[in-house]
Formats: sequence, C-alpha cells, structure tokens
Amino acid sequence: MTKLAMFGGTRTVTAQDADPALICWPVVTDAERAGALRVFDSGQFTSNNTDGEVQLLEREWARYVGTAHCAAVSNGTAAIELALAAAGIEPGAEVLVPAFTFIASAIGPVQRSLRPVFVDIDPVTFCMDPAAAEAAITPRTRAVIVVHLHGLPADMTAFRALADRHGLLLVEDAAQSHAATYQGARTGSLGDIATFSLNVVKNLPTCGEGGLVTTGSAELHRQVELRRQFGEQLQGAKERDYRSRLLAGNEKLSAVQASFARAQLDRLDEYHAARTRNVTAFLDRVGALPGLLTPHTPADRTHAWHILRLRFDVTAMGHAGVEPGAMRAMLHRALRAEGVPVQPYQVVPLPGQPAFRELGHQAEDFPVTCEVIEDSLTLQRWHLNPSSGPVLQRIADAFEKVWGHLDVLGTAAAGQTHRPAWRTAQKAGV
Repeated sequence: MTKLAMFGGTRTVTAQDADPALICWPVVTDAERAGALRVFDSGQFTSNNTDGEVQLLEREWARYVGTAHCAAVSNGTAAIELALAAAGIEPGAEVLVPAFTFIASAIGPVQRSLRPVFVDIDPVTFCMDPAAAEAAITPRTRAVIVVHLHGLPADMTAFRALADRHGLLLVEDAAQSHAATYQGARTGSLGDIATFSLNVVKNLPTCGEGGLVTTGSAELHRQVELRRQFGEQLQGAKERDYRSRLLAGNEKLSAVQASFARAQLDRLDEYHAARTRNVTAFLDRVGALPGLLTPHTPADRTHAWHILRLRFDVTAMGHAGVEPGAMRAMLHRALRAEGVPVQPYQVVPLPGQPAFRELGHQAEDFPVTCEVIEDSLTLQRWHLNPSSGPVLQRIADAFEKVWGHLDVLGTAAAGQTHRPAWRTAQKAGV
C-alpha cells in the first residue's frame, strides 16, 4: 500500500497538477480587459442615469434571473441591509437567520438595528430548517432571510408558505447560488426580494466587491435605489438634483466592477455547465468511499456548486466511538499533506460567534449545525474554474489513497483529545 504523504510518502496532488490555468478563479480574459478600457474611454466611472455599465448589468441580471427589477450595489452585505431597509422594517424587530452561514447574513440586519434570531439547519441541504424557523417566530418577527448555502436552493415552497402565514418579508440570500434553480426558476426570483454577492470568489465575480438586489416589486426596487445613493431619486431623471428624499448612505457599484461582472455573466452558463460536469464526476468517485457523504441535490432543484461540503460517518468508516471532530481533524491533516485544499469552513455556529454573545445563545442550542461542523470538511475555489476536471480527479485519487489508511488514521484519531472550536470560542469569549 502506498505510504501517506503525512508519513513521508509521495504527495498525490502536485504543484504541476494544480496548474494555475486549471484552478485560478476568476478566469480573466480579453473580455474583462476590454470592458475596463470601455469604461476608461467612456469617462462614466460610477452609477448614472444613462445606459452605462451599471445599468446594463442590472438589466442583464434581471433578465437572467427572471425578475422585473435589479439594483447594483457595493457588496453583498450592503445588498442585505438595503433589502431590509426597503421594506421599512422598524428598528428592534426580529429577523430569522440560519445558524450556519457566513456572518454577513446576520450583519445586514444588525446594521438596520434589527435583531437576528438564529435558526438551526437541515442536516442534508445545510439550509435553514423550515420547521425550526416556524418554531422561532414571535410577535416581533418581520422577515426571514433564507440562505441558499453553498449553492443549493433552500426549500422555497415551505418558506413561501411560512412567510405568507405569518406576514413576513421573504428574503433570499443568494450570494452563493448564481445560476442555481428551484422548480425551474432561478434563485433570486423566488422570494419578495433577493440579494447576491459579486465578491471575487463568487460564481459570478467582479474584480473585488459588488452586490445585486433583485425583486418583482417596483416599490421595493425604488426604495433600494433611493437608499444606495444618499436618498437621491435618479431613476428617470435627466440630471442629478442633489436632493435627498431620506437619510441614506452611499452603496453604489463602480462601472469598472459592473463591466467585469458583465463579461463574467456572458460565460456564466458555460462555466456552470462545466463545473457541474467536473464536480459530478468527482463526487461520483469519492461518494463510493465508505462513510464519505457527498452533497445531496433534491430532484426539484439544481446546485451552483459554490462550495463542496463532505461529511464523514465514523461508524460507516469502521471507527464507531471515535469523536467525529477528531476523525475530521485527522482526515484534514492527511488530505492536506496529499495536496488537497480542504478546510473546515465556518468552524463556529453563527450564534456562537463572539460578536453575537450578547444575544445569549449557546452553540449547543443548534445541534444540527454543531454536528455538521464537527463531521465535515469543504473544498473551495479550485473547482470553480471550468478547466478543473483533471485536478479534481487527482484530488479523488488522494481521497482514495487516504481511505486506504483509515485503520491507522482512525486509531490515531481515537487517541486524540478533541475540543470543538465552537466550545473553545465560547469558553474564551473572544
């Protein structure tokens, strides 16, 4: 049997395998370069009321998603804040947020003086659990932010029904789900209002930061536009009048960023199709390994594959009784040594973050989130490149090699003292 790299064996995924042309993201072409020059030559560097790059991106994204309106903003967090502000939710109201997501999903409400109420997740989709969300509703609840985590759409039928029963604003945080669909409709068209990130690591990236807000409501769209530039009414205006209709800040997207995103949008479907082929071929291989649980995509939706989360069943791996977190840590060491860029993404439930400790939550209040954190690792970014297929196959080779040594790794994990990162964070309070 081939010796593991962590014990002095040969590394499986070499620097030559991980050629930047196969794994770099985003892929920058002459189209992006031409777009930047087009902005420089036009002299229109920011949002305006003409047919500039920002307005063209808004129209193209609304058409792609299937909504009537789109507003481009400075980043995905600003998009969430502006979506809530547009609805006029009063300060102090509660907003449901998944316990397992990036912190921006909760920061948007906090920036509007709203209180995030965290909700546990479904163990298969990793998205907010509709039943847990219903149980968390109080008379102060005004909105629910549903995150399509890792690129898989949440159960929007259940959440639409929940929002309608309780009179809640239904917000899609679609930052990771560009091009994904639910029952034939694209994410971003399924709620009352939706937010996207154009961060450089996203499936639809720009050259830095950016965001998009989509909605079918003309009034919500008007309110977002008012709030992204000092409360000024620019829609339909021939000239800027510098009159602020309400107190608002500056959340505009630059024309250069819009031109970059437009070039990426032209190739989004092509890249999405290639990514799906590459990821599916990889998951077909590693999914055959005992105890390795690959992402599940329900039949009524498609996955954007922004992040690949792999879970581990220690019993099925032949090591019942070993702490899942200890096994995950051992697999992490072995796979990294083989050249696989796995990482334990989001190691603390959002309500366990020190920034939210004044809300009084304990991580243990969200058992499914804690369980998923303890028994999973993620693959990020490399697979976004449409040419990454050969690298993913080498990564599959590395997984198979590591699984050939589960007896040694399991024994080593059993001898480890493991303390979850979220328990450590709670004890330290930092």
